[in-house]
Amino acid sequence: MGEVVSREALIARLAPGARGDRTVALANGCFDLLHVGHVRYLAGAALEADVLVVAVNDDASVRALKGEGRPVLRAEDRAELVAALRTVDYVVVFSEATVGPLLTSLRPDVHCKGTDYTVETVPERDVVAAYGGRTAIVGDPKDHSTRDLLARLARTS
Repeated sequence: MGEVVSREALIARLAPGARGDRTVALANGCFDLLHVGHVRYLAGAALEADVLVVAVNDDASVRALKGEGRPVLRAEDRAELVAALRTVDYVVVFSEATVGPLLTSLRPDVHCKGTDYTVETVPERDVVAAYGGRTAIVGDPKDHSTRDLLARLARTS
């Protein structure tokens, strides 16, 4: 089971001297109502490195991205659910509009995004390239979404 940690603790634990020979991958997202697409995305990300860090958007950034009524679950709850997945080592909640500042601080070897992106469309690709990291597209086709799940639940209520 993974561990939910602060940004400062994460950076200290995975600093170049502390991480040893282990490679680090970072995946990020809202993870509002965990579903099979999330699980497959994180399983794919875990295959890219020795350690998987998952950055979860805080409540305000989810609201800005997804609209009023979101998130359904609080950031602390979403982080705990993601940390319970066996492929996840660390979870950190972030508040910025993008995960770029965390990438700059942590400098993971690999930044993983889902199949709704290409390497060329990943917003943080220049940040990752600037410190010598690589971007990977992982997971199954984007056939699952929280938005669709919520719509289906609303129709059955």
